[in-house]
Amino acid sequence: MNIVLFDGFCNLCSSTVLFLHKYDRHNKLFFVAQQHQSGKKIMQEYGINENANSVVFINNKKVYYQSDAVIEIARQLTGWPHIFRYSYVVPKFLRNGVYTLIAKNRYQIFGKKTTCFMPSEAIQKKFL
Repeated sequence: MNIVLFDGFCNLCSSTVLFLHKYDRHNKLFFVAQQHQSGKKIMQEYGINENANSVVFINNKKVYYQSDAVIEIARQLTGWPHIFRYSYVVPKFLRNGVYTLIAKNRYQIFGKKTTCFMPSEAIQKKFL
């Protein structure tokens, strides 16, 4: 199972989940907010720090963080977003540097929800 763990309070993260759902035409991805009980259980099971400050992608029991997670998620997508899978050609320290800069400032730039993201009925089956 391919699991995307995301920050359920982050507007950027919630919007990204909707974007990923749109381009996951083969239904390979499942989503869970890190703050949700299911997300906390998965994080504990895989030894993921609850303060990871990163999207986390679990694919075949392997855990990916930051830009590596983005690349691995892109491998699952259809359409134009799947070009992000080729980001591996950029040195990892640069990819993760940009990722960290955005992650640290995501609430200031994109805003923060007061409650955790709740999926619509149309995509609820993709949430754990």
